[in-house]
Amino acid sequence: MHQEIFERYVYAGAVTRDPDAVAEMFTEDGVYDAPLAPEGHPLHGRLVGREAIRSGLRRYHRQPAHRGTVHPEGSGYLLHDTSDPDVFIAEVDVAFDGADGRRTTMSLVQIFRLRAGRIAVLRDYFTEPPSGPPPAA
Repeated sequence: MHQEIFERYVYAGAVTRDPDAVAEMFTEDGVYDAPLAPEGHPLHGRLVGREAIRSGLRRYHRQPAHRGTVHPEGSGYLLHDTSDPDVFIAEVDVAFDGADGRRTTMSLVQIFRLRAGRIAVLRDYFTEPPSGPPPAA
């Protein structure tokens, strides 16, 4: 069940960028929390309820997608069950191939708490990868 929920979440959010589909995966009173998102980021702070989640994701998806193409072979995830059957953790690494030929990776951790097969709380620990050229060595 955890893998199916996670893969649906990734497809709805990262692949199709559909805020309605993501919001519907949450309980009516669900919480999306991105504690590392900086102030001013559309997902900064806690989004409480489907409408707040939908609205925050809609603002986020209006921004251009990361500058680069997802490199599936370089990307991956691991799911970890916990002693609580309603809680699981996802470790995610997404590789991007930039127009300049350089590859960058965005790593993140997500903690999912479920209720009745829906996401009740999602804590999404991510930082946006830098969009400019890499620092000089």
